Amino acid sequence: MEPAETPLVGRGHELAVLSAFVTAPEGRALVLRGEAGVGKSALVDHAARLAARASHVLVRATGVEAESELPFAGLHQCLYPLLDRTVRLEPRQHAALDVVFGRGKGEPPSVMSLGIAVLDLLSLAAAERPLTLLIDDGQWLDDASAEVCGFVARRLAAVPVKMLVALRDEVRSAFDHARLADLQVTALSEEDAGRLLELRHPRLDERVRRTVLDHARGNPLALQELPPYVAAPKPAGDLLAVPGVPLPRRLQQLYGTRIERLAPAVRAELLRGALDGAAAGRLRGRLHATRYRMRDVEPAVASGLLDVDTATGDVVFRHPLVRSAVIQLATPDQRRAAHAELSRVHRADPERHAGHLAASVVDPDEAVAAVLEAAADSATRRGGAAAAVAWLTRAAELSERPADRSRRLGDAAYLAGQAALLDEAQQLLHRSDPEPGTAGSLAAVLTSAHADFVQAGAVRPAFQRLAAAIERWSDGVAQTGGGTLARAADALVTMAHYAGDPALWQRAERILDSLGDRVHPLTALYRDASAVARSGAGLRVRLEQAFAAEAHLAPWDLARLGVCASHVDVLSQYRTQLQRAVEREREAGAVSSVMTMLRMLMLDQMYSGDWQEAERTGHQALELSTAHGHVLLAYHTRAVLGQLAARQGRLGVARELQSAVDAWARPRGVGLLTQITEAIATGVALTEGDFEAAYLYAIGMTPPGSFDRHAHQIAPRALLELVEAALYSGRRDQARRHALAACEAGLPEASPRLALSAYGALAMTADDLAEATAMYARVEAHPAAGDFPFELARIRLAYGSTLRRLKEPRAARQALVPATEAFDRLGCAAWADRARAELRFAGGSQAPSAPDVAALTWQERRIAELAATGLTNKEIGERTRLSPRTVSSHLYRVFPKLGITSRAALRDALSNHAGKG
Repeated sequence: MEPAETPLVGRGHELAVLSAFVTAPEGRALVLRGEAGVGKSALVDHAARLAARASHVLVRATGVEAESELPFAGLHQCLYPLLDRTVRLEPRQHAALDVVFGRGKGEPPSVMSLGIAVLDLLSLAAAERPLTLLIDDGQWLDDASAEVCGFVARRLAAVPVKMLVALRDEVRSAFDHARLADLQVTALSEEDAGRLLELRHPRLDERVRRTVLDHARGNPLALQELPPYVAAPKPAGDLLAVPGVPLPRRLQQLYGTRIERLAPAVRAELLRGALDGAAAGRLRGRLHATRYRMRDVEPAVASGLLDVDTATGDVVFRHPLVRSAVIQLATPDQRRAAHAELSRVHRADPERHAGHLAASVVDPDEAVAAVLEAAADSATRRGGAAAAVAWLTRAAELSERPADRSRRLGDAAYLAGQAALLDEAQQLLHRSDPEPGTAGSLAAVLTSAHADFVQAGAVRPAFQRLAAAIERWSDGVAQTGGGTLARAADALVTMAHYAGDPALWQRAERILDSLGDRVHPLTALYRDASAVARSGAGLRVRLEQAFAAEAHLAPWDLARLGVCASHVDVLSQYRTQLQRAVEREREAGAVSSVMTMLRMLMLDQMYSGDWQEAERTGHQALELSTAHGHVLLAYHTRAVLGQLAARQGRLGVARELQSAVDAWARPRGVGLLTQITEAIATGVALTEGDFEAAYLYAIGMTPPGSFDRHAHQIAPRALLELVEAALYSGRRDQARRHALAACEAGLPEASPRLALSAYGALAMTADDLAEATAMYARVEAHPAAGDFPFELARIRLAYGSTLRRLKEPRAARQALVPATEAFDRLGCAAWADRARAELRFAGGSQAPSAPDVAALTWQERRIAELAATGLTNKEIGERTRLSPRTVSSHLYRVFPKLGITSRAALRDALSNHAGKG
């Protein structure tokens, strides 16, 4: 019988599931999982027959291990039969497909953009009759193709398209995280295995039968393929006598006899097909000769090693195990010769050409090494940093000069670090033996310091080690590895920024100054943006120029530009570029850069008032950094999530995050994170109305009136918090001094958000109404005022409160009404209550009412009276035997009940009630 007609023994459940899958009226996706040879391909063939009987359009694709690192190679194969329909797509979708097929220019589209285009293309193909897409050996699809297929598969319910994907259990695949319905294809039971063996080989003697059953262990492919070789005395006995060898490996070896009987020319042809992957047809565009097309291999077809694709007439390997056996049986010289031929076939494809060329040589060859280095650069810019590590490693092995070998290993190690492969980065450096004073030495220090920095938070030791290495080797690096020097300088700025130590910052700047024009302009921009106080003017113009050259930027350069844009609060202008980079890089690209970009996107979403999206983005960043062991970045993300929680009024969550980050960061001297924890605590206290506590936390970030560009990293971002805390706790002079210092430090020129905060702070602390009105007018007239709704609402609340106290109720209401509405939209209940109380006193829509002291509980009344005398929360707690936090919570409930917004109003509220009594 032909294999397609073989009854599928023991697969009643699987066949029922496939029948329901194919005949369902709606679109569906299903994943078949199981070990090699368990029968997944047979089930895929069965699904193909069902689809053919139902008159479906049938498209088949097979993953190939040799292409698993080539972005979009699998997608090419899936869509090739449908390419003639792309002209009917919308221009944007047509262009997206053209880019990945190499028929158009531009950056690779995001998974979402490309997925929508593919979904529309499949919908067009299924317009007249349903379409079934079958993907066998999906574990070998490149991650980019698998991500797109997963995106499409999750959205098939509305279109008459079915997608069936077969995966090996033992091989990792991007489909593993696609969240698709799956069907586990297990080994056959002993009873079913005996039935299958009897059906396929009915006249076996008992010895052979028992041997096959013992070694096959229910694997259908082994059950069908082993008997002839177990019966043959020579190869089968020797093969099966090897103990402890996993079944898939033994099955690969079983094809050896048939392969060895072929003529050398046929074996050479099979080897070329096996090394490059055999498939139907040729694809147009970038991979115009995507796979080697085997010819004159009829003896291999006759021997059962190959099948003929009835749709195209091309020959394909019957099973991936055949391909593996062909490769294993070839000698090294034969494999190198095949790779050399394939490198010529794929000369137009830089990455495939480089891969085959690298495998075709043994001795060092600088020309080949250069080709590999170019391929690594191409892969990196297409989101394949992990693959580029392999290119560079091989390039180092083929380097003729030790300096080039060391440089390439250093580049590979750096790239491995950016791809979150920190252990591999260390191993690469251990393989190098650089000459003293060369770039390799600096690369080794950079890689080890970076690992200590992100994995253990050893900010200061890592900085000191890297700074000393740059100072010691900068002259040699200038001649042998300028790229390494630029990366080290960037890392030095990052470490200084996290340390928040003026001494480290000053040393970093001395080093950068000593390097002169060897410092890359992006590094200088990164340094200036990392300390915007007194360095912020002109940064936005420099950023625009840098982002304009995005096509020439490495992923880590784009991430650093994102940091710069966040520091000057203009990231919203570049949000699309960063989101596109995140989609491109997060699986097999520069994953470390993705962690940073996600955190910057979260900050942008938080400041723009998109808090739910910010929380989702933050948890994505946290999950990614935790999974890859980037502990420092994980705690930084927790810190930002704490800031967000404080704004949202989720004070318990904010306190937990603040405590966790502080406990980790403070002993390690990670000044940036400890300052953020002070900012979280300040935000919590302001939300609760505990302005005394808020002030004490705020001065932990910076003393009033101080904006040291090196020591107080968070001070510019926390300008409003310190001014509000000082003002509402009765420290008007300190609040005013800080507002004036902000302007003197150039914050209004640094960023639109800082301009709003600085003008708002001046309005809050002005000595007369005219100045307050003028500063508030500058806030309202600022073109970016609406981009920062939380800050704007707080400024309006403060200004309205000032006007209300100055007996200007009408003007006060004009500020308080939009403030209240903004707080309500954002979900800031405590701030909204405070604004609403001010609005009532200003004669707003809700008539002012007398303080409702009667509504206070006995405990709340007692705490309010003690607070009215000027006692702090700690002092109140000592008298009432409550914790300061509990005291703060009681006061948080007291203020709305009394219709007040600060402790200063407590005395009047209680006095008025006593007078009426």
